[in-house]
Amino acid sequence: MPNPSPVLEVSHLRKRFGNHEVLSDITFTVGEGDVTCIIGASGSGKSTLLRCINFLEEPTDGAILFHGRDAEREWNRAQYHAKVGMVFQSFNLFNNMTALENCNSGQMRVLRRDRKTATERSLLYLNKVGMGPYRNARPAQLSGGQKQRVAIARALAMDPEVLLFDEPTSALDPEMVGEVLEVMRSLAQGGLTMLIVTHEMSFARDVCHRVIFMDQGLIAEDGVPEEIFTSPRQARTREFLSRVLQR
Repeated sequence: MPNPSPVLEVSHLRKRFGNHEVLSDITFTVGEGDVTCIIGASGSGKSTLLRCINFLEEPTDGAILFHGRDAEREWNRAQYHAKVGMVFQSFNLFNNMTALENCNSGQMRVLRRDRKTATERSLLYLNKVGMGPYRNARPAQLSGGQKQRVAIARALAMDPEVLLFDEPTSALDPEMVGEVLEVMRSLAQGGLTMLIVTHEMSFARDVCHRVIFMDQGLIAEDGVPEEIFTSPRQARTREFLSRVLQR
């Protein structure tokens, strides 16, 4: 029986800033329902990869395919951003809007939903991430973990097929990390396709279906968590894991 076609394909992706090549010939595919974690040292190109997939950075070379079609040339950019959502480490909420208004904004502007429909979707996802009681709070009234959960609800309200997470817990105090990871764990169990840049090794090991280790702009190793964490093939992977797992 043939495998279903991938939702997202990254093909020979390169990204240069001046003479510095940050990403070198990156190729991989993401299937429907896959939860893929990208790990690696700071500066290895992880966040730049996600930003290129979402066209917050323009790739220097290569292609991003979404359902087999070139995302840059064959998809309307706003529609693509709705289908391939992103959650940032710094939340990126509008400070002058309530949690509910933050979740409504993109739906009404990009998806052209009326306020009633948008509000219904927003409340559904705010409740899903435990933020329903805070619907009328502004970001300044929320903790970091609460802000990140609102940001996740905002992304989910757009009904994305793929959700990209760029180090979603790195700006949080340690006691707030768990609440955000629990939301992400629930989304994974629900079958959402996710691509996650993270430093949370236990999450990558326990929740992800696949782990990509990046080193100096290259995919150095790619496999299931058990392989990567118990018997990595590459010396650089072993070195990296021995360092971060001892912290």
